[in-house]
Amino acid sequence: MPIFGKPKYTVVKVSRKKTMPEGLWTKCEDCGEIIYNKVLEENLRVCPKCQYHFVLSAPQRITLLIDSSSFEEFDRDLRSLDPLQFKGPKGSYPEKVKEDQALTTLSEAALCGRATIEGKKVIFGVTDSRFMMGSMGSVVGEKITRSIETATEEHLPLIIVSGSGGGARMQEGMLSLMQMAKTSAALARLHKAGPPFISILTNPTMAGVMASFASLGDVILAEPKALIGFTGPRVIEQTIHQRLPHGFQRSEFLLEHGLVDMVIHRKALKGTIAKLLEYLSTNRPKTED
Repeated sequence: MPIFGKPKYTVVKVSRKKTMPEGLWTKCEDCGEIIYNKVLEENLRVCPKCQYHFVLSAPQRITLLIDSSSFEEFDRDLRSLDPLQFKGPKGSYPEKVKEDQALTTLSEAALCGRATIEGKKVIFGVTDSRFMMGSMGSVVGEKITRSIETATEEHLPLIIVSGSGGGARMQEGMLSLMQMAKTSAALARLHKAGPPFISILTNPTMAGVMASFASLGDVILAEPKALIGFTGPRVIEQTIHQRLPHGFQRSEFLLEHGLVDMVIHRKALKGTIAKLLEYLSTNRPKTED
């Protein structure tokens, strides 16, 4: 018989787990590392463990690459029309545009203007994948084309940072598709005039953007591990019923196969662009009067 009888108390397990405040940590999309947000920002939003480059917004790109307070935006007031009276499962096209304008504080998926990079005057454009996946509608195409034409007229180098997972914007139909030809034709005139065009490809740069102006740079730079191509690898595998090579459509793979000229870490990107501008400005061919 036990010396002590049945306990007169109840054992209660107390959890010592503390709730973690939201917004302090970010999980790396590549290696799964949990990164303190302050460290991530100080590292230019590059994972300190695997060097995965997180997506940056257009304003963040301007802060990263452009001399402080030198960016002068033009064509901010351009707005898309709704030629097809498009209505999707989540509402109309104008409603979607307004939603993304509120989300990003941008008027459209492209920011373009005059700027300097380490004191060198340039025409600068950048697309933002947060705004309808960075897809190219009539306004994005027009902004890019006007930037190219301004660079041609003022004989200034052109820098475009591309980031788009959406290609042509289906809500505008043929008006969206024609932007591919329009931007490409404008770049042909720029090339003939002489000013250099440096194209910078970020994760992702796909579809119509890649099939037009993004692939036509005199020099094409890419950030590490960026997904670059026309159609995504999963769609290609489903179409051809074959496994694709390891790293297919990533920056490093495309560097090996000649589509990309350099893969540049984000920390070295501005300095590399400045050196290219200096070299290309002193070695560009003379143009005819």
